[in-house]
Amino acid sequence: MKNYVLPSMLIGSVLLLSACKPIDWAEKQWNSPFNNVSSEKKEKNTEDPKEERPQEENLPWLEETVTVSGDGKAVVHNLDDFLIVANKERNLPEDYEPADLVTPNVPFPFKEDLPKKKMRKEAALSLEVLFKAAEDKGLELLAQSGYRSYDTQVSIFAFNAEEKGEEIANKTSSKPGQSEHQTGLSIDVTSSEVNYELTEAFGETKEGKWLAENAHKYGFIIRYLKGKEAITGYNYEPWHLRYVGVEHAKKIHEQGITLEEYLQKP
Repeated sequence: MKNYVLPSMLIGSVLLLSACKPIDWAEKQWNSPFNNVSSEKKEKNTEDPKEERPQEENLPWLEETVTVSGDGKAVVHNLDDFLIVANKERNLPEDYEPADLVTPNVPFPFKEDLPKKKMRKEAALSLEVLFKAAEDKGLELLAQSGYRSYDTQVSIFAFNAEEKGEEIANKTSSKPGQSEHQTGLSIDVTSSEVNYELTEAFGETKEGKWLAENAHKYGFIIRYLKGKEAITGYNYEPWHLRYVGVEHAKKIHEQGITLEEYLQKP
């Protein structure tokens, strides 16, 4: 009988403990890891959407993709990157021309074989898919202006400055070296509803509205958004598409931000 005393006592103790409420410190120790996780989730949910991007994400941050020359001019050096940024503070080299320019198989409102029909190959192929999707919806899009060389931009800006004055021209036209069109990743689009013009009214057409809602699915963003003029340096341009790739276009569109904001290092 003595051989069974110890096991019997242990069994009794287990049964007694199981019937009791766990003591406070043990309960806290058990729950604390879950409480910490819950708190972390709550904190994350209240953060700005831009901060949700992991800091270690390998993006070409604005601060890291320019070289400042002796005269203070910031020159972009990630020239072949699909996330390249050219703006009023970031200049492209005068002699830069993408090596993979091709003409997309999309309609233009003119027949001449001009350089402004061209885009970088991946952007051109994606534009063809976008145009086909628009056509399937019964929409009519035409491509108006793609690639522009540095020299072409010299002429365009000089003309606009003479017609409108340099201050106004600087809000609607890029100075040489600061135009996205030189990257081969931008394209201006239009429709017959606005007489094939590049006008803000395009944003109110069925084509313009469709682009605003769907361009990101094909790797494009509306580059110059309304209300973001202080960031981009340009007036709202619903006709100006910029290729960045589907993954990045989706994130930029969902957050309702500009390319500059997307590439501002956290």
